[in-house]
Amino acid sequence: MLIEDDHSISEMVDHYLTKEGFEVVLAFDGEEGVRLFQQGNYDVILLDIMLPKLNGMDFLKMIREQSKVPVLMISAKDGDVDKALGLGFGADDYIAKPFSMIELTARIKAAIRRATQYSASEPANQKLVVRVHELTIDIENVSVQKNGEPLQLTSTEWKMLTLFVTNPKKVFTKEQIYRSVWNEDYFGDQNIINVHMRRLREKIEDDPSSPQYIKTLWGIGYKLGEF
Repeated sequence: MLIEDDHSISEMVDHYLTKEGFEVVLAFDGEEGVRLFQQGNYDVILLDIMLPKLNGMDFLKMIREQSKVPVLMISAKDGDVDKALGLGFGADDYIAKPFSMIELTARIKAAIRRATQYSASEPANQKLVVRVHELTIDIENVSVQKNGEPLQLTSTEWKMLTLFVTNPKKVFTKEQIYRSVWNEDYFGDQNIINVHMRRLREKIEDDPSSPQYIKTLWGIGYKLGEF
């Protein structure tokens, strides 16, 4: 689903993605996006920030209460603040206008691949339920609880968490995290990893400023904490 109020952009994206084999559903304001979201199932949502009736941030907060569907933010605002804001509300990726259709298509495919690859690549002897101190991670049912209370993670946060809990002794560099979670080559963009790591820690840690579950090894990377 593409939620974009600029009809010329919508037509361009719709035409290109349809040629690439996608089925595209269009919405031109946030309220229409909500209605269509509730009526169907989507592999990925392309979401503009500046929308009439209901803006992109409010739409994103609403759907994150009920779905982990990958969300790719698109906006003319390209500052780090806007990127952090979009990702902080639960977006999986961000692309700034103007964008190339080749890059947009690649990011869409990567978002869908990230959302589906974990279960497909899960080893046969993988533990289906992993317990780390107060966290219970149910890999089969894609759910996390802390002290019995469910946590709402995005698909990217889920992949980051399971990467650590299924490799409890391993230290991961940012490049390794990016390659494992995003399944793409790493070009040194630390901001996207930092934002997702901060949001994950805000959900799983008692004190995100002093993390215990995912420890930072300065100058090296991250590893699962020991309890």
